[in-house]
Amino acid sequence: MNLIDSHCHIDGGRFDDDREKVIQNALDAGVIAMVNIGTGSPKGDSFERTVALAESNESVYAAVGIHPHDVSEYDDSVEERLIDLTKSSDKVIGWGEIGLDFYYEHSPKDIQKKVFRRQINVAKKLDLPIIIHSRDADDETVEILTEECSYEGFRGGILHCFGGSPKMAKTLLEIGFLISFAGNVTFKKADNLRDAAKVVPLDKLLVETDCPYLTPVPYRGKRNEPARVVETAKFLSEFYEIEFEKLANQTTENFSKFFNLDI
Repeated sequence: MNLIDSHCHIDGGRFDDDREKVIQNALDAGVIAMVNIGTGSPKGDSFERTVALAESNESVYAAVGIHPHDVSEYDDSVEERLIDLTKSSDKVIGWGEIGLDFYYEHSPKDIQKKVFRRQINVAKKLDLPIIIHSRDADDETVEILTEECSYEGFRGGILHCFGGSPKMAKTLLEIGFLISFAGNVTFKKADNLRDAAKVVPLDKLLVETDCPYLTPVPYRGKRNEPARVVETAKFLSEFYEIEFEKLANQTTENFSKFFNLDI
């Protein structure tokens, strides 16, 4: 059994005391790779830290991009810095997480939409897949992704921690996106997420932790970590009524094919 945590945040302060142990926990649990996503203020060193962590751990990959919470700080210098980081390391395999967050709206909506389009086009030039954050912005996210990504040769993208509607999932699957579910799909009241999961074919499915957040049942309430992606995968295998090993191997194959990696 092999699993991949397609989206985690293990470079932050909550893992400073035991980061290497957390990575080893994941490997011991059958998680053969994880993608650490850089987030935080573009003025800090979080993205350098993200890439350094990937460079120092064979099982860790990286993605860089400015989260919608922080896009008010996005400018030419930030963009060039992230491009340089991307070009400096083969372990950077995606641009993200980028997108829209109208739930918190830490950045004005118009700036979020403008920078979202700008970052999509940076990823196009770098020939990198995009990793999408969307919260309370289904229609706007679909509109932008449809306009910017509906062309032959689109490198592809991932709707991370999917929280949208079945209609949203279907639309974006058609233009080359994968759908990734996190631990919240296991929550008792998450019927909306399970409704969306019903329309996602197995060859378009990924699993993730989004740790340290969204710890799946039965560990809910504790700090999440990449090893816990096993619980989400187990839950989804039961939901899809297939063997756990089949779902694990399929999601790993999906990831490897999507990123053109030999894992």
